[in-house]
Amino acid sequence: MLHGVVGCRIINSPRERLIAILTNSFVPCNGRFPFLITISSIFIGSIVSGFSASLLSTIAVLFVILLGIYFTLLVSKILSKTILKGVPSSFILELPPYRKPQIGKVIVRSLLDRTLYVLGRAISVAAPVGIVIWLFANINIGNLSILSYIANFLDPFAKLMGLDGYILTAFILGLPANEIVLPIILMSYMAKGSLVNLEDTYMIGNILVQNGWNILTAINVMLFTLLHFPCSTTLLTIKKETGSWKWMFISFLLPTICGVILCMCTTLIYNIFV
Repeated sequence: MLHGVVGCRIINSPRERLIAILTNSFVPCNGRFPFLITISSIFIGSIVSGFSASLLSTIAVLFVILLGIYFTLLVSKILSKTILKGVPSSFILELPPYRKPQIGKVIVRSLLDRTLYVLGRAISVAAPVGIVIWLFANINIGNLSILSYIANFLDPFAKLMGLDGYILTAFILGLPANEIVLPIILMSYMAKGSLVNLEDTYMIGNILVQNGWNILTAINVMLFTLLHFPCSTTLLTIKKETGSWKWMFISFLLPTICGVILCMCTTLIYNIFV
């Protein structure tokens, strides 16, 4: 997502560049794919057996990606007709003259301009949030951890989305990186004091099922994984590219509101017919 935001610089029209930046997070990034594939393999793929299981789970992930593309186009259309009205511009991409690459400069610029820049922004948010997650999981008030109190508070709203309080808390605490959402969920269910990283999908599935997950939970988790706020590094990049806290805040709200509404709709339909 971060590179997608930066890549919007090639769009000459400020209005259309802003629309592209705001809708960038509707397509899953590399940090969300492992979670989508894991949940799809455990719950969607388990409906059938053999090769059909892999095929079905792949189709489910592909459907989520296509849904993200659809929301990108839909929200872009809505923005262009409402708060970001304007005349569509033509898009011309000029190819630069070919120059022989200079390996040394490429390595140095890649390291300084990209790797260290992204790493610095990630650390500036991830380190404090990591400390907060550890404190929430290890400080008890009565018989419950702070993490459990937060999850219990969010649980009624999460139930409307077909989730539970721990899942919603994990998404919120996973703001620094989408990769830690599942470890936070597992840590919460297993009452551990630190993040849990399991590679055995069978074991992960057992833990999730034992804590009330079903096909509706899996579908809504996949939908909310697709449609929720960008990670902290992407949000900071949006702030830099737009020069505005307002647009960063809107880029946070747009996919999240879509995700909440979509999950509530699927839960309502499921409860009506099942």
